[in-house]
Amino acid sequence: MKSFFALVVWLLLPLATFAQIIKPATWTYKPAKSSVKVGEIVELRFTVTIQAGYHVFSSDINPKMDGGPLPTAFTFTPNATYELIGKVRPTSKVETKYEEVFEGDVYLMHGPAQFVQKVKILKENPVIAGNIDYQVCTDRDGQCIPGNEDFSISGLVVSPPTTTSTAVASVPQTASVATSPTSQTTVAATSPAPALTATEASASAEPTVKEALKEPEQALDESATASGGSLWGFMLAAFLSGLVALLTPCVFPIIPATVSFFTNQQGGQWKALLYGAFIIGIYVLIGTVVSRVNGPAFANFVSTHWLPNILFFAIFFVFGLSFLGLFEIVLPNSLINKADERSEKGGIAGIFFMAFTLVLVSFSCTGPIVGSLLVASAGGEVIKPILGMAAFSSAFAVPFTLFAAFPQWLKNLPRSGGWLNSVKVVLGFLELALALKFLSVADQVYHWHLLDREVFLSLWVVIFALIGFYFLGKLRLPHDSEVKYISVQKLLLAIVTFSFVVYMIPGLWGAPLKALSGYLPPETSQDFNISQQSTGSLESANSISERIKYANLFHFPRGLQGFFDYKQGLAYAKKVNKPVFIDFTGHGCVNCREMEARVWSDPAVMSRLQNDFVLIALYVDDKTELPESDWYTSTYDQKVKKTIGGQNADLQITKYNNNAQPHYCLVNSDGKLLVAPKNYDRSVENFVAFLESGKAKF
Repeated sequence: MKSFFALVVWLLLPLATFAQIIKPATWTYKPAKSSVKVGEIVELRFTVTIQAGYHVFSSDINPKMDGGPLPTAFTFTPNATYELIGKVRPTSKVETKYEEVFEGDVYLMHGPAQFVQKVKILKENPVIAGNIDYQVCTDRDGQCIPGNEDFSISGLVVSPPTTTSTAVASVPQTASVATSPTSQTTVAATSPAPALTATEASASAEPTVKEALKEPEQALDESATASGGSLWGFMLAAFLSGLVALLTPCVFPIIPATVSFFTNQQGGQWKALLYGAFIIGIYVLIGTVVSRVNGPAFANFVSTHWLPNILFFAIFFVFGLSFLGLFEIVLPNSLINKADERSEKGGIAGIFFMAFTLVLVSFSCTGPIVGSLLVASAGGEVIKPILGMAAFSSAFAVPFTLFAAFPQWLKNLPRSGGWLNSVKVVLGFLELALALKFLSVADQVYHWHLLDREVFLSLWVVIFALIGFYFLGKLRLPHDSEVKYISVQKLLLAIVTFSFVVYMIPGLWGAPLKALSGYLPPETSQDFNISQQSTGSLESANSISERIKYANLFHFPRGLQGFFDYKQGLAYAKKVNKPVFIDFTGHGCVNCREMEARVWSDPAVMSRLQNDFVLIALYVDDKTELPESDWYTSTYDQKVKKTIGGQNADLQITKYNNNAQPHYCLVNSDGKLLVAPKNYDRSVENFVAFLESGKAKF
């Protein structure tokens, strides 16, 4: 019977994933106080509750960025009973994040997020209503979901004005107001608000900000849910860093002496296990402290403000010079001696202080590595710093326990020597390269133009080339012994390093370097880009001769040709007898742009899209209003669909049971699905297989 139910679930699972309507955000709205007098100003509070792992975009937009994600926009229906004062502004925490696809900063908000609009009450029984346009996105699977919410403010009791009520009449109207063809007033942001915090709000909004700060934080660490793969990758990097730390001159020589101490005592093996557990516990405690001290606002501060980025740059630069041998960084001897004295008392307390002494003694070598992990995991996250320290310390502690359990292995350990200093020097070069990344962040945010893309790449090319020459013995630094010959291991490392250098060099002339796209400054910061000098574009093997509807509004990437109207595209497909590729996309869809850049650009995908399909791109967030004769009322939400984007989004929901982007459908000329649709997937092989399956079914 259990097998039968398992079979049923397995058969129904594709259907469950085939049709899924997602609504990860819900809105509530109310006035800040329940009773006011005519002539007074009251705040309207709009709160959106968002599922863990999702975010909305702030109502502010980046004026320096051409295009970008869909901001949260509030449209108020004009009425003689109230007057808008100022613009809608976010009062919850706003995170500024550099988005490579849009080549600029975007402003994110995680739930619960709150927006406030001030209104002046002009008459009794005010009628305050309107609409909220927003977009919810997640990095977990690349989905971006547009949303539309009608609101009506109720529960406000208005009494007649008193003779002494002269306040607020002189408050200027500073909102940027634009009247749309539908006779509604849209309040839009006119200036960016990066890193908006409670302390930056105006004095009049202080109670609202305080309430926003009292709202509960997300209980689940986003890195553990939305970016599971990146979390495992981070833990692997932390573990490998622990292994590297073992090879430093501060740690490696301690292994034989420490293990010998345990093997010469009664119960040495369990004491060695306890010793390793204490090492892990100390590092996990460090990660726990970091996770508790760094609140969510710290992520925004680290990612955007010049001060922490310059500070981290200086720290890693100094540690890098220390690793290269310019000077030594050591902790005070008094601190180490006290810990060492406590370790000699024996017992569990003695083992703990022995582990603590090891951590202190090894600080000058492990400090930069631990610091790099903590900075990489910082940002108000709870799980990531703890797991990172656990992974690092596990690699750090395991050899001590293993060698204690199997002391004969000590005979196979290589002896300490010049090779330990070589490891330290290479780490020094890597610290310098990492330091440049922090300086680059500040440079991009504040537009100093000190580290434009070609300057950054030039420095990295030089740094990694020096590492290659160091492996070949062509470069000697303080504390290095004379190299008479090059080992095969160093030769292989030199080959890998110089290959990386060769890979980076074309980037100096504008090569995209996709493998490093997350680390390099944007291509737009490059003065000379040879790819931008070319005016040629790809031409479809089957050019479309008829006039394409909305061609003045939309364009396909990379010279592809297709349609932007569903009915016109299907009619053309019927005429040429080809299957249809429907791309439900959006102007503000980050992952749509990434799919176009990383997957569509592949020749195997491009050739199929050009020659084998009729392409239809349907933008679900476009606000172009259609003639009234084209309006209709949706059967899904009973709302009148007036815009191109509204009708495309409604089509995606009612016809194809999905509301996330990107969403790719392969259909016939009647609009019927040939195979199961596909969402965000950066695998070129999977995408080619998806296209081929649609062709075969057609």
